[in-house]
This record gives sequence, C-alpha cells and structure tokens, in this order.
Amino acid sequence: MSPIERLSREEVRSVDQRTIEEFGLPGIALMENAGRGVFELLVSLKAQGPIKICAGKGNNGGDGFVIARHLDNAGIPVELYLLTDPEQLTGDAATNYQVASRMGLSIQADPDLQDPERFRAFLDSAEWIVDALLGTGVQGEVREPFATAIRMMNAAPANILAIDLPSGLDCDTGQPLGECIIASQTATMVAEKLGFAEPKSQQFTGTVHVLGIGAPRQIITELLQKQ
Repeated sequence: MSPIERLSREEVRSVDQRTIEEFGLPGIALMENAGRGVFELLVSLKAQGPIKICAGKGNNGGDGFVIARHLDNAGIPVELYLLTDPEQLTGDAATNYQVASRMGLSIQADPDLQDPERFRAFLDSAEWIVDALLGTGVQGEVREPFATAIRMMNAAPANILAIDLPSGLDCDTGQPLGECIIASQTATMVAEKLGFAEPKSQQFTGTVHVLGIGAPRQIITELLQKQ
C-alpha cells in the first residue's frame, strides 16, 4: 500500500465529522457499522470464545459494546472489562453501553484498575482479547491505568485484536507512546493509518484489516486527492 492510501489523525476525524454533518449519517450508525465489521472479522477468524473486550471511555469503547452485543446474539461467549466509570461515558458510547447492560452482558468496571488480579483472571481465560481502550486521538505517553492494563493484556496467553489501531500506538508516526498493545490482528476503520507506513509499527499491529463504516466514498477520495 502506498502512503497516499493512508489517513492521518486529522483526516480520520474529518471523515467522521463530514459524514455526520454534511451527509446526515448519525455517528451511532458509524459505530454500529464498525462494531459489526469487527464481529464479522472475529467470526472469519474462527473465534469461538471466550472473547474478552477491554473498553475505554471513547468511541473505541463504544465499538467494543457493539461487538459484544453481536457476539452475544451469535451465542459466542463474551465479557467486557471497562477501564472507566460508566457514568463518564457520553454520546454514542453511552448509548451502546446502556444497550449492552440491558442485555445482561457481563460488564466489570474498574476505572483505576484497583484490582489488577481480577483483571488478570479476566484475561487469562480468554481465547481472544479485543483491545478497545484507546483510539487515534491519543498523543503523549500512555498514562495509568492504561499503561498497566496494556502490559497485562500483552502478558496474557490470548490472541489480541486491536480496534482501529493498537492502544498506545501513535496514529501519525507509528511509534509506541510508552506501553503499546502488541496485537496479532488490527481491524482499522476506513483506511490504514499514516503511522502504519512505519515498518516498526507492524510488530504492534500484526495483520491489518481495513473495514468500511459506511462513510461516503467521495469524502475519502477528496482527502486522498489532497495528499
């Protein structure tokens, strides 16, 4: 893939914003499409569960709730571990958390990772771990509790699938921001990220799968033409 087919942090943000504001497609529809796409990827990877989803408070966490719902509907064992206070969730992520909660899905919340042994036990029984902690907007060194959570996720025996990009990887440079998820698979939305051009990023992303989220093709085409 040539660099022209990769999008920067600002371009990724622009795709979402323009899709919502100019075309009127709600953000929750984009989140649904993203989560459904990751669910279908897990099925194609022959995932049977248990699948353990580690979620943060942003849209990556929201994607995680959508994935969990589809896995549960398909009869695949799934559990969620939320590294934020559910009361801090907003917007589309909060909506999808409420749906998952009302479905009776197993959701543990430990915002400050005060019980690391409980988190370790949660991870150790997984076939797949889904990294839904941090997204493309992260800049600067990864802070706690995420740094510790990332170390523990990497130490677990399960395969890791990262949503959009591994938590702790800089979207634009492809460099780790301190602790960084080491995924075997990455499900990235719309297009590869600019940082994926950095060869060293591959040790963190593993195999990259580009998933569509329903954003109009002309937005992507216009962005690529400007590069």
